[in-house]
Amino acid sequence: MEHARFMKMHGLGNDFVVIDARHTNLVVTPALARGLGDRNRGVGFDQLAVIRPGADTDLDLVFWNADGTTAGACGNATRCVARYEMDRTGADALTLRTERGVLYAKAAGDLVSVNMGQPQLTWDTVPLAHDVDLLHLPMDGDPVATGMGNPHCTFFVDDVDALDLAQFGPTVEHDPLYPQRTNVQVAHVVGPDHLRMRVWERGVGETLASGSSSCAVAVAAHRRGLTGRTVRLDLDGGRIDIDWRDDGVWMTGPTAHVFDGTLTPDFLERLG
Repeated sequence: MEHARFMKMHGLGNDFVVIDARHTNLVVTPALARGLGDRNRGVGFDQLAVIRPGADTDLDLVFWNADGTTAGACGNATRCVARYEMDRTGADALTLRTERGVLYAKAAGDLVSVNMGQPQLTWDTVPLAHDVDLLHLPMDGDPVATGMGNPHCTFFVDDVDALDLAQFGPTVEHDPLYPQRTNVQVAHVVGPDHLRMRVWERGVGETLASGSSSCAVAVAAHRRGLTGRTVRLDLDGGRIDIDWRDDGVWMTGPTAHVFDGTLTPDFLERLG
């Protein structure tokens, strides 16, 4: 059973199954990702993170959504894996390669910080279907488009808790302006440099938190003139802090390693 071990982790309730593929022969397929992501018949997760050996980094990361599609970026999972690797090796800083590029992580006391890189702020890099004003998309609600290695659509509203996100989110996720679908955020201003937000993730649904979405909201809020570049965000799962610096968007927050598990041969065989 050595080949089928996994870890369950979360950042602010944004939960992950993590497979360290450096020490396993388990091959992750879309069917396995869907099976593991099923909260009734599998383990359940918002994203699956697979750790691979890094050629020129400390490690490489591949992310999967619960529907079996891949995700280009996952900030909270990156922070969780960074904490695991720092605890395992004794390091206080790491480089991690994702589809987003090489990310830098470091310990911040009990918290973990990750530089998610600079936001993508042109229509073709978000990506969108055609050239539009990213700060005022031609959609109801006047949202903002931001790329963080994956596409985001941010709405600033009066009260995020008054919105039926389960109905609103899927409609925006599949808007034709976003050819790769989009993550959806709703946010409102609580105070100076302080926002409340909720998240609908493409391929997943409503989540308690999302790292890349938090970065996108902070970037959008600053570009709209609502906040400075350092922002506190209150999500359903708790608080995360974003700092958009000259070298990228830094995200700092807590992580949790909940349990380790082993997948049974019967479960794996049923997935084909």
